[in-house]
Amino acid sequence: MALLKNYRHLPGVLTAALLMACGGASGGGGTATPPIPPSATAPSDSARAQAATATAQSDNNACASARPFYWEMGDAAAAKASGSIGTGGGLPVTASTAMPIASASKWLYASYIAEVRAGVLTAQDIQFLNFRSGYNNFSQCLPAQTVNACLAQGNNDVQNPGAVGKFDYGGGHMQKHAALNGLGLLDNAALAAELRTRLGSDVALSFVQPQPAGGGATTAADYTRFLRKLLGGQLRMGALLGSNAVCTNPLTCAQALATPIASSESWHYSVGHWVEDDPVVGDGAFSSLGAFGFYPWIDASKTTYGVLARQSANGGPSVSCGRLLRRAWATGVTQ
Repeated sequence: MALLKNYRHLPGVLTAALLMACGGASGGGGTATPPIPPSATAPSDSARAQAATATAQSDNNACASARPFYWEMGDAAAAKASGSIGTGGGLPVTASTAMPIASASKWLYASYIAEVRAGVLTAQDIQFLNFRSGYNNFSQCLPAQTVNACLAQGNNDVQNPGAVGKFDYGGGHMQKHAALNGLGLLDNAALAAELRTRLGSDVALSFVQPQPAGGGATTAADYTRFLRKLLGGQLRMGALLGSNAVCTNPLTCAQALATPIASSESWHYSVGHWVEDDPVVGDGAFSSLGAFGFYPWIDASKTTYGVLARQSANGGPSVSCGRLLRRAWATGVTQ
């Protein structure tokens, strides 16, 4: 089943720029994974790791179509299991492979704002961070621009009054929010440096375009360091996971205009991250899928993190494989 659909596709350079801004991707990756059942007896970490490893390495599930990728799962203290599967161009993807993370940038930006606000988001913050601000005309940024220069380009700074209060996934909301909150003069390097003042200097981060919503680049090792901080309470976003979530599927929700998620699934969107709570196949994980396949998550119990790091024009297999890994970890059974 296709987990993501083609989202506002444009040719050539605009395609990559828009995908980075909006996190959309085409294609699918395997079949739906049923929700994780309750278990009276939790498996050991050793059993979990063996099941997740076998699932990641399988040639007969959705993870096969996600190759090459690096995966990792762990808790607030440390990584518990990981591996590099397959090769691309003769090279494996590892924890230290730097790559564009596209819309996985959104979780970082929202977490930065949560720190600036000492954990108490304003009503305006929430409207911008869950994409109901009406700034839904975003197209692209150029690498050498500042946040403000990008916002001034084309119709990026045009607000649609009819879209205010309705979910419409895209980069314009965070672009405008950043400009309104003193970040407008920052270029790529300065934007990355500013986010790290709140997220921590130990989280390496760069921007390839001055887009808080989609221009970030980092490694799996650095992003998982961020996820451990959420689980451990070192960053306030940990307490905000799933908060102020809004419905996102236009076919099932009158308050939704556009989503990159396939219409066969209905997720919610919190502040800078998804809640994968589709009533049929969702497992409740919190996540931030990037257009090129970088897929970080925290499980519904808020005790385990994971990441599937890959670079592809098709992000869908990341979600399908990630669901299998979460289920394998929770049950101790290979998927």
